[in-house]
Amino acid sequence: MARVIALGADHGGFPLKLSMAPWLESQGYQVLDMGAHSLDPADDYPDFAAAVAQAVVSGQAERGIVICGSGVGASVVANKIPGIRASVCHDLYSARQGVEHDELNVLSLGARVVGLELAQQLIAEFLDARFTGEERHVRRLAKINAIEQNSRQG
Repeated sequence: MARVIALGADHGGFPLKLSMAPWLESQGYQVLDMGAHSLDPADDYPDFAAAVAQAVVSGQAERGIVICGSGVGASVVANKIPGIRASVCHDLYSARQGVEHDELNVLSLGARVVGLELAQQLIAEFLDARFTGEERHVRRLAKINAIEQNSRQG
């Protein structure tokens, strides 16, 4: 069964998203397209980043990829959804290490920062990586989860 990946982008990331969806499918993934579905310069990245994050949290998708102009705004939005650990990654080490050590579940890319080939490499690193489960990483994630819980209560 194909792994499901939620994919979303605003107008800044739309052209890259158009290339990434068929590429992901060619790599054996099922793509859950969270929009945008057409190029609209007036759209807003929070709409698509939140939709991708919700798909991951709800279990509709195993992981998510959000694309905007810089990757920063989409990452900020995704991290507002409890249970999401999103990061902008524009280097291969961070894309893999973020999953292995921090259990990153949403990758944010800046289409104005990375090109097609690097985006494919970043996504491959992100999707191939697995959380190590090492005690120090589990301990740190527990602290992150406690911070998240406390901020929701207070």
